[in-house]
Amino acid sequence: MDLFSHPCPCCGNNEIRPHTRYKTQAYGDRTIYHCLECDSYFSETFATPISGLTTPLSRIITILKARSEGMSLNATSRAHNVSKKSVIDWERRLGGLKPILMLYSLLHQFIHQEIEGDELYTKVDKNKPPSDSQGWTIVLMERGSRFLWELHCGRKDQQLFNQALACLAQVIEQTDSLSLFTDGERRYGNLLFEICHEVIRNGKPGRPLKRLPKGVRVRLKNKGSKKRPGRQRQKYQAPVPEHPQTVHQVTQQEIHANHLEAFNASMRRRNAAFRRKTNTYAKSRGNLQRTLDVFWLVHNFVRIHFTTKVVPAVKLGILETGLFWSQLLTMRYAI
Repeated sequence: MDLFSHPCPCCGNNEIRPHTRYKTQAYGDRTIYHCLECDSYFSETFATPISGLTTPLSRIITILKARSEGMSLNATSRAHNVSKKSVIDWERRLGGLKPILMLYSLLHQFIHQEIEGDELYTKVDKNKPPSDSQGWTIVLMERGSRFLWELHCGRKDQQLFNQALACLAQVIEQTDSLSLFTDGERRYGNLLFEICHEVIRNGKPGRPLKRLPKGVRVRLKNKGSKKRPGRQRQKYQAPVPEHPQTVHQVTQQEIHANHLEAFNASMRRRNAAFRRKTNTYAKSRGNLQRTLDVFWLVHNFVRIHFTTKVVPAVKLGILETGLFWSQLLTMRYAI
């Protein structure tokens, strides 16, 4: 699977030849290609985020960079003299690449991963109670590389957790050994156990036991556990049964989501919808998810992380080098 190949969009054949050249208002000359297999013609920007746009690519990149560094939508429109509808359209086009890059990431095999799970909250539409808000964002981050596997928002209910852990189940299929660490929220382990588990047959009478897949560990740190008579819970525990052949090499000092706590602070600086003391929150769940999709792309494949000094996708072994903004905007939606 090549991210930067441009085969024929009709038949997928690579036997294409340049046919003609045409001039654009802002991008110079472009090429029309001819497929020798199905006799179809298509432009080099067909099915890319900049398809049909007349705004210069450098201006689009400058505005999207400002948005990814924490500038709000209204401020971006005023500072760069651009319509808010245009900025929203560019972000939707760029966010459409997320399924492609997620699929590309899941094609790789990983030896070991340590994933932290946590939730981030912001307001959506109106100042509602947190239980009724659709601004809860579930984050699943690989600890060593800071790669974000999941960044999805919605109401804090079982459907939101199911969607996040269904993605984690796909990651487990590509990983030999995986550890999931959470702070206080037991639904991570319980729902993951329902989605992916193995039946252990030991030859004894009775119903076979269910366990997590081999190599998968789930650890929970009860941060808010208080001393209650008769209801004392362990501070560090495995909330669900694990496979008997899984090696238990997790110390208590490693059971935390401290890296995600630092990421949450970074998110509030770089995404205007998560500001603490302003009213610049998202107007709808769809608009919030649009900004999260762009943040996911930039964080994983473009921006060099402050701690690791490399792009998270490079640190995890998905890419050899990080991507440029121009490469993202000229990438095909369908590969």
